[in-house]
Amino acid sequence: MSRPDPLSGRTVVVTGAASGIGRALARRLSAAGCPVAMADVDEHGLKETAADLTGPVLRHVLDVRDAAAVTEFAAEVKKWAPADLGAVFNNAGVAIGSSVLGAVPADDDWLHDINFRGVVNGVRAFLPALVAQDSGTIVNTSSVYGLIGVPYQSAYCAAKFAVRGFTEALRQELRGTGVRAATVHPGGVKTNIARNARFRSDPEGRGRTHEQIAAEFDAIARTTPERAAAIIHKGVDRGKARILVGPDAYVVDALARLAPTRYFDIVAALRRR
Repeated sequence: MSRPDPLSGRTVVVTGAASGIGRALARRLSAAGCPVAMADVDEHGLKETAADLTGPVLRHVLDVRDAAAVTEFAAEVKKWAPADLGAVFNNAGVAIGSSVLGAVPADDDWLHDINFRGVVNGVRAFLPALVAQDSGTIVNTSSVYGLIGVPYQSAYCAAKFAVRGFTEALRQELRGTGVRAATVHPGGVKTNIARNARFRSDPEGRGRTHEQIAAEFDAIARTTPERAAAIIHKGVDRGKARILVGPDAYVVDALARLAPTRYFDIVAALRRR
């Protein structure tokens, strides 16, 4: 299959655009000449992002868990879009820290409804327009935690593995069409996802506060949101099906392939060093 048309000048949709990777994507793509339709539950954050954009922008407060609301957003984008749809970035996501034994089912449901079902809602809402024009890319954010299982991240891993499997199945269904499906697998990116995560208590039993756990994540996160957005943008333009973000993502991907049942022993050793 040939490379897709570059995103520059085409309409893009970004969920989770009020902060982090979503905000950085909106900024970068707007600077590249893309009209940006962006959504998030955080209205204040959306306004801040919109203020940074240089081109046409549609701002929509949206809870991606609400399938009907996502479908309404897609209809609004269709009416508004000044150019054809180049890509839909299903990027909204949240986190939880918990052991399996200590998990709170309501927290797991909250995460799954956003991280997985929110992605499915976005795909189902926007895919008909992409298929009708026979071009464009569905870009679903998974994680390196969608490549390996990580202790105290069972809900997050389950959702991100689900995003990966759903997107890979979709990719096969789209064979022979002009529409593509890609997964994004970020490693540690300097966002507020850990600080905004739900923690009932230290899942490792070490007595750390939520702020201390978030600070530990910040210390190992190597990639800025802006760098992540650049990698994702270039990956979509190049027609990549799997976009690894950050050097740690490449290490994790290699470990998952080379030591599929022992990778965490190696990861733990590297962390200790």
